[in-house]
Amino acid sequence: MASFLNCTLFTFILLIPTFIGNSDGAFSEELSENILMNRMEKTTHLHFYLHDIVSGNDPSAVRIAGTSDTTGFGATFIMDDALTEGPNPTSRLIGRAQGLYSLAAQHDTALLMVVNYAFIGGKYNGSSISILGRNPVLNDAREMPIVGGCGLFRLARGYAVAHSISFDRKMGDATVEYNVYVQHY
Repeated sequence: MASFLNCTLFTFILLIPTFIGNSDGAFSEELSENILMNRMEKTTHLHFYLHDIVSGNDPSAVRIAGTSDTTGFGATFIMDDALTEGPNPTSRLIGRAQGLYSLAAQHDTALLMVVNYAFIGGKYNGSSISILGRNPVLNDAREMPIVGGCGLFRLARGYAVAHSISFDRKMGDATVEYNVYVQHY
């Protein structure tokens, strides 16, 4: 009985690391240089239009926070805007811009953008890129950083250039052209 108990106890002690985690660094793994060298980085150019609709019965962006003063500073919107192939809102839908933007400047008109551009259909179906940056909306061309992505855009980095095609000051609706340059694997 004692030898059975010793054998069982010895086996249990050997298996404990399997149950509580591997102590040899399985949490992280260094990839060999050969594996890293075989991964070729690509640059993809995306061109699409974003439609930010804040008016009407079915807006794609709604105000969720902020003061009611005339400057708009602090106003925060959540968005689920259509991304289309062409400037017309009825052109082919290629994805959704989902996230937040906030009027983050006190002395000019600039937004803080925290947005995922999620693509649907075709080659990029299920892939997305993430933007986190400043958008000075009154400038003709605004550059914002791509800070990540998933799917075909895994480990993405790059930049997006936004250009307003139309903006209705009274209603707040806008159509914005995007040229995005994404480096990814």
